[in-house]
Amino acid sequence: MGNRLSHRPADALHPDLPAEQRYVSMLYSRLDDLRERLSARRDTARMEEDETPGRLTHRDNLTALYNRRLRQLDAVENGLCFGRLDTADTHRYIGRIGIFDTAREPLLIDWRADAARPFYTATAARPGDVTRRRHIRTTGRRVTELTDEVLDLAAPQDGRRTIAGEAALLAALESERTGRMRDIVETIQGEQDEIIRDGLDGVLIVEGGPGTGKTAVALHRAAYLLYEHRARLASRGVLLIGPNQTFLDYISEVLPGLAETDVLLRTVGTLYPGVTADRAENPEAVAVKGDVRMIEVMAAAVADRQRLPVEPVEMDTEYGTLSLDRETCAVARDKARATGRRHNAARPVFAKALVAALAEQVAERIGTDPLGGDNLLDAADVDEIAAELAGESDVQAVLDWLWPVLTPQQLLAGLLGGEERLRTAAPHLSAAQRESLRREPHSGWTVADVPLLDEAAELLGLPDDRERRDADRRRAEERAAYAQGVLDIAMGSRSIDMEDEDDPEILMATDLLDAALLGERHTDTGHLTTAERAAADRTWTFGHIVVDEAQELSAMAWRMLMRRSVARSMTIVGDLAQSGSPAGTTSWRKVLEPYAEGRIRHRRLTVGYRTPAEIMAEAAVVLAEIDPALRAPEAVRSTGVPPWRRTVDADRLPAEVAGLATEEAARAGRGSVGVIASRRFTPGVAEAVAAAGDADRVTVTAVDGAKGLEFDAVVVVDPAGIVAESVRGRNDLYVALTRATQRLGVVDVVLPAEARTGHRGGNGSPVTGGRPVDNRSNAKPPGGTR
Repeated sequence: MGNRLSHRPADALHPDLPAEQRYVSMLYSRLDDLRERLSARRDTARMEEDETPGRLTHRDNLTALYNRRLRQLDAVENGLCFGRLDTADTHRYIGRIGIFDTAREPLLIDWRADAARPFYTATAARPGDVTRRRHIRTTGRRVTELTDEVLDLAAPQDGRRTIAGEAALLAALESERTGRMRDIVETIQGEQDEIIRDGLDGVLIVEGGPGTGKTAVALHRAAYLLYEHRARLASRGVLLIGPNQTFLDYISEVLPGLAETDVLLRTVGTLYPGVTADRAENPEAVAVKGDVRMIEVMAAAVADRQRLPVEPVEMDTEYGTLSLDRETCAVARDKARATGRRHNAARPVFAKALVAALAEQVAERIGTDPLGGDNLLDAADVDEIAAELAGESDVQAVLDWLWPVLTPQQLLAGLLGGEERLRTAAPHLSAAQRESLRREPHSGWTVADVPLLDEAAELLGLPDDRERRDADRRRAEERAAYAQGVLDIAMGSRSIDMEDEDDPEILMATDLLDAALLGERHTDTGHLTTAERAAADRTWTFGHIVVDEAQELSAMAWRMLMRRSVARSMTIVGDLAQSGSPAGTTSWRKVLEPYAEGRIRHRRLTVGYRTPAEIMAEAAVVLAEIDPALRAPEAVRSTGVPPWRRTVDADRLPAEVAGLATEEAARAGRGSVGVIASRRFTPGVAEAVAAAGDADRVTVTAVDGAKGLEFDAVVVVDPAGIVAESVRGRNDLYVALTRATQRLGVVDVVLPAEARTGHRGGNGSPVTGGRPVDNRSNAKPPGGTR
């Protein structure tokens, strides 16, 4: 690219700083007033004395609404106001929320509003009516720095890439990482802003290399869509899928800081209510379970539980011994399947047909005219016999064996725990593939199991009466959710300031909605938020879904997600070059077109903000080995610190790496350090780091635990082992090398001779950079040249 950011010393104290401090202090005073009024209204709502169901529901929903607004106000405390836009005749302040004066004139413009957009898009070449963009940096409630950009049409243009707010961006990029992701609301760049504000409908794929801001863009897009399309999204909510729980913890403070506190954060492994997917899985099983062929396997597994007896089945009843032969059972099975109902819902049809056949046997036995005439029992008599037989324990036991009512967990555990069931349901899989699926009963669930459980739930359904009750419950909740959305809009979706200054007791829409809509909410749902209701309901469909690190999802995981997005409104964020899962995505079109053909848009981020040029150059060599056609992101900055390298014997590795991590932690100050190792060395290194007392400052993980994360300094341990451990090992190594924002070190491992088979690297050719190891670096401290 034409230019890179470089560190520049701060200017002397800006002459406007006192005036800006007064304005920012006024905004915080207004924020405090809002908190007080909202708290007072919440307390008044809590004291509601009318105990009728409708008024109680009204009270609970108002209390929940006020609590949510208060949480939003608390979340935007830091960096409330961060910018100012000047035009020829006015200026406007930009911040995390909208705040208005008593005349409803804006004091602070929400960053998502159209009026704030020039803060991110105005350039010297296309300034619009903006003459100056000011970045306001604060610490707590104190203004610490002002940086101005004068947008002058007469200034010469040199063709360089335009970087909005260079000083503010550089400060953000070079600041220490704290273990929690920060938002980029102050430094959103033009190409990022366009993606954030793209439309709601259809599937938007956002692709970009490491450090291009994909995750930040996705999170800010979620916040923007909730602001711009509140009416459509309030009742159904937004789901964000991340690669692991560490990642979700890492990003957990971003959306609240953008004034959105009701987005459901989940991993694929936690998306099925009531299931904890915490068991490790072998790569072969991950690949098989994620394949679309499992659709056929799961359907066959259900069909296999709809049994036909080889020999007649006998049962003892009060009418004597009765039997069911294969042909009778086949007729009943065909009748149940012909209804098109799912397995559990179709069982009553199957049971009724078989019990009717048994009743006919009894009628033939006790109702036959001894003189040879017609049967003495009429239809009512036969129905009464059938009702009695249906309650017989032996009859129920036979029905349960022939057509059991199953939970998804029972179906999948039975399939994976039985060799014969696997052979019957998956004849098209190889013996080795079937064996990879085998597991011991009650051994827990893996992430790869969750989409299969979801598939099983779709095939099984609920028992007939439960399904009807569940549908009624969902309809009631949808009505309540719709009313809550209207309530949110009526209370002010675009501004936290929801008070009427002249008459705080003015009649509001919320006073009219409770009896007609909110009063219909079932007592068991109470005043749960949209996210809470969605988390407990497997069948919930969301208004919008954001998927980060989307390249890791299997075909079966995509199938599960699409059930939760009927409208196909999604933001898909990922990088195919970073795909490490054996069942991961290799083509966006391949996995998405079956569900959203003609509704897919593709955008690419090309500028690398996180990863310095020195580190990106190292990673680019590995990227070329993955695919020569791929290009690394253009690094926007250079640190002047080249990556360092060491070679260590395997028996000394944990202690050596722990020492290196301690050195990096000292250099990072309050910043974060990550040690990313091959799986074989991760436990030992983690133990050594903990023994050194650095466990709180240094994160030790395998590559899959580092997906989506960033650290000030990273030590990559055993790059050759990382490559050898997976069919997509080079992708994993590329991920590991691009997690650092400041410093990178690589530790190669010299393995004992007997352990070198199949493990490239060590004292042979290294993987990183494709160059021989300079063993002289063993005598140099981290930061030395190679």
